[in-house]
Amino acid sequence: MEKNDPITITLTDRLFDTIQRAIVEGDIPSGSKISEPELARQHGVSRGSLREAIGRLEARKLVERKPNLGARVVTLSYEQLIEIYQVREALEGMAARLAAQNMSDKEIEELQLLLDQHGRQIEEQHGEAYFQKQGDLDFHYRIVQGSKNHHLIGLLCNDLYHLLRMYRYQFGMRSKRSSQAYDEHHYLLNAISSRDPEMAELLMRQHIRSSRRNVERMLLEN
Repeated sequence: MEKNDPITITLTDRLFDTIQRAIVEGDIPSGSKISEPELARQHGVSRGSLREAIGRLEARKLVERKPNLGARVVTLSYEQLIEIYQVREALEGMAARLAAQNMSDKEIEELQLLLDQHGRQIEEQHGEAYFQKQGDLDFHYRIVQGSKNHHLIGLLCNDLYHLLRMYRYQFGMRSKRSSQAYDEHHYLLNAISSRDPEMAELLMRQHIRSSRRNVERMLLEN
């Protein structure tokens, strides 16, 4: 079957999504060796399709290859998590600035509806959790998409996005900051809807910096 055959692409995409979810949620443990024969047997796919999926996972920083050791799931560390937050502060600040300039009125209205939905979720969790589902159900993801900058979207929605979700799942990011984070999202949305790029960038950077400091406090307590 040719590489560009749509059936092959669909099977590889499905395999990629399945393995990515298993890595992010910890079903395939951090630091574990990836056995290509076992995964191929488990999912009933060819080694070629599997290798393509693993290559894509490597591009998303979820898998790494080392000489003589083969492919392994990345090992999580607190130091790397803090570095990710530092990168996010700069890049998502820029994304918020661009979103204030480039998001359509309809996109901003839909972002408000999403935030209202998140508010109900926090109430149901009694303010103890604010864990957003991925993709279009994620407030930050929507803002990055709204920047309309393809390089930023690639860096934040592909390269870092799923790695950060992996940390959130496996490090347990519950805290009492949920209501505060939700309020910060409201202030940020107001800046974007007011078409104030400087304020949007400032608020996003402050928001992510506060999240990083909260994570640092949690790490010190553990």
